[in-house]
Amino acid sequence: MGKATTRAILVLSVAACAAAGFVVRQRIVSKIKCRRALAVLEEFQQSCATPLTLLRDVVDAMEAEMFAGLASEKGSRLQMLLSYVNNLPTGHENGLFYALDLGGTNFRVLRVQLGGVERRVVNQEFEEVPIPQNLMVSTSKELFDYIASELVRFVATEGENFHLPAGQQREIGFTFSFPVKQTSIDSGTLVNWTKGFSVADMIGKDVVATLNEALQRQGLDMRVSALVNDTVGTLAGGRYWNKDVMAAVILGTGTNACYVERADAIPEAKGLLHRTSGNMVINMEWGNFWSSHLPVTEFDKALDSKTINPGYQLFEKLISGFYLGDIVRRVLLRMAEETSLFEHDVLPKLSVPFILRTPDMSAMHEDTSPKLEVVKKKLQDVFGIQNTCLETRKIVVELCNTVTERGARLASAGIVGILKKIGRVGNGVTSGERTVVAMDGGLYEHYPSFRKYLQDAVTELVGPDVSKMIVIEHSRDGSGIGAALLAASHSQFI
Repeated sequence: MGKATTRAILVLSVAACAAAGFVVRQRIVSKIKCRRALAVLEEFQQSCATPLTLLRDVVDAMEAEMFAGLASEKGSRLQMLLSYVNNLPTGHENGLFYALDLGGTNFRVLRVQLGGVERRVVNQEFEEVPIPQNLMVSTSKELFDYIASELVRFVATEGENFHLPAGQQREIGFTFSFPVKQTSIDSGTLVNWTKGFSVADMIGKDVVATLNEALQRQGLDMRVSALVNDTVGTLAGGRYWNKDVMAAVILGTGTNACYVERADAIPEAKGLLHRTSGNMVINMEWGNFWSSHLPVTEFDKALDSKTINPGYQLFEKLISGFYLGDIVRRVLLRMAEETSLFEHDVLPKLSVPFILRTPDMSAMHEDTSPKLEVVKKKLQDVFGIQNTCLETRKIVVELCNTVTERGARLASAGIVGILKKIGRVGNGVTSGERTVVAMDGGLYEHYPSFRKYLQDAVTELVGPDVSKMIVIEHSRDGSGIGAALLAASHSQFI
């Protein structure tokens, strides 16, 4: 072997050793970064833990706030609004009715042909329409004219399977999923916006009158005969099929709950007793619930400060779909800043509020591939993070799990608080009546882990025996058909 060959072999050996050393160093650095990131994650997990004792405190706080809200208009952060719905659907409803469901970044228009007890829902059609973001912060005329124009387009597609009796005006149930001070079944003024809407000139206006005026401007002969909240519509839709439905919860872009209360337990309803069935549906507006027992972290406080309504809707900001993804993003940003878990050039995208949508978070959380390829792709697509090791992806999945588990368990405590208020759980109840809670909303429908954590926590709170009598049931598009059913039961033609 010549000197040149020997020298070449030595050079290659040194290079190989250097390369191997570089790989080892990279692995060591990566492990150190992951350990530091895990420390951030563990600190976050401790600050937002939801042990059973805490959940029971939240249950009691929810019940106490419900009592306070019913006793006095400003006695609670729960608004406990009268819905003026005191006769829920029975199945005898007949005819063609429409519904408009406005409550998030999309709205739904629906029509349904009802056939009474024997035929029930004969035909049903709906469309989902996106709302341009600029209209969510525009004027009431611009927003409602857009909605009315889309409704005109939908009515124009009415086919032969739908029949409006001659001489009758079309009637519509309006599901308006924002805090409203109702004065009757077909009138109510907007209290405040939530879910990213901020149409300032609409505050204090009658939302039914505003929609009716927009319909007139569009030349559509249609009357709003029922104004309902999305949760009230969901409850009505659920009760139409199941008489055991006593409450409804929306878990989607935002969140809210309603339930059936005894009219004699509502001071404000005492003058209405002669016109009621003995019960009244209460719209809780539970997104604004607050208790010192809620596990609020520094990340939640930072998120709240950057919203359009800081200090309000704090329960909603812990449990609803509009916010969960951004909580994850904020923790990831902290990891990137303090541990260099990701490349420095991704920090600008990680710093963009709400860039991580909850559906993307759910996809990462539910990733079952061996190397978490979905997580890898989502980090690339959303944040531009090109290189992640498996350990890093596992940290991301665990972070998603932590945020989801907290949200679902807090939502379950809210539900049990409602059931405790109406005497279906707690206070020595060992089995009780069968009680159904109708659920709707994209977060609940499309996020399996969220659903499971919620159901498991309800069982944990009430015990295995009582939980057999508590049914958490998905009511698909319940708010839409519920509004149509309430339009039917309050029709001017019956």
